[in-house]
Amino acid sequence: MSTNTRQNRYSKILPSQRLPEWIRRPKGKASTSEKVQSLVKGSELHTICEEGRCPNKGECYAAGTATFLLGGSTCTRSCAFCQVEKGLPPDPVDLLEPERVAQAVNKLGLRYVVLTSVARDDLSDHGATLFTETIRAIRLQNPFTAIEVLTPDFWGGTTDFSELVKIQRERLKIVLSAEPVCFNHNLETVSRLQGEVRRGATYTNSLRLLEASRRIAPDIPTKSGLMLGLGEEFGEIIETLKDLRKVDCQRVTLGQYLRPSLAHIPVSRYWTPDEFQELGEIARSLGFSKVTSGPLVRSSYHAEEGSL
Repeated sequence: MSTNTRQNRYSKILPSQRLPEWIRRPKGKASTSEKVQSLVKGSELHTICEEGRCPNKGECYAAGTATFLLGGSTCTRSCAFCQVEKGLPPDPVDLLEPERVAQAVNKLGLRYVVLTSVARDDLSDHGATLFTETIRAIRLQNPFTAIEVLTPDFWGGTTDFSELVKIQRERLKIVLSAEPVCFNHNLETVSRLQGEVRRGATYTNSLRLLEASRRIAPDIPTKSGLMLGLGEEFGEIIETLKDLRKVDCQRVTLGQYLRPSLAHIPVSRYWTPDEFQELGEIARSLGFSKVTSGPLVRSSYHAEEGSL
């Protein structure tokens, strides 16, 4: 399909217009949502649901689920799309955090947990043991809970290519040694927009991390995600999906970028549900074993489906 045909077929909603009707945040049951929020706050924990202002927070809380954010609430990166607080020095490592996460998982009765973290370039292991210590604590209390990880790139600030590759593999081995059920690392956007959107991470480094994960732990599926609406073109999305398949990434999520505040990168356009459906079908045709594509999809959205 040509670009002109596609533009005629779909209504191209620009950010200057009102928020399209399909961008509706699901509402969960208030009592359940309050229970989860109270537990997280009372346990002095962080979730990406809160810190990242996820549009699915109400729905996920209603289901009694949450994605835990490890390493504090301050990130050493300054990505233009992310609501998480940025700055140095970040929060000191809380040695009791893994135990509190495990207790929260137990109280919520979770069967599937996603662990993510802020980037911790200040730490000697770049935050890798944040994941392993938390996985260990969860399994001691909840041996039947499946755990997915969503990690940063473990770049650590080095400009030496050979050293970067070595560092990434060392940190990656630490995380994979804990045997999560899925290893997730998001590309976030197409190659052309990486510098503007991610600020610190690179397209090549992220693909290399996903590829290394497959080689180190071939039994652990890999996953990545893209936000749409940052200025990418349809063809660029397809090329990115192909690049992910070249490194044997098995799962992918596609969702609409929503600007957290005026201080963040603006939305270039709102992709329609029909376009998300078409992209999802293309992703499946490329060989992804699991594809989740829709305006409100996020990398941890319905992560447990097809994984248990």
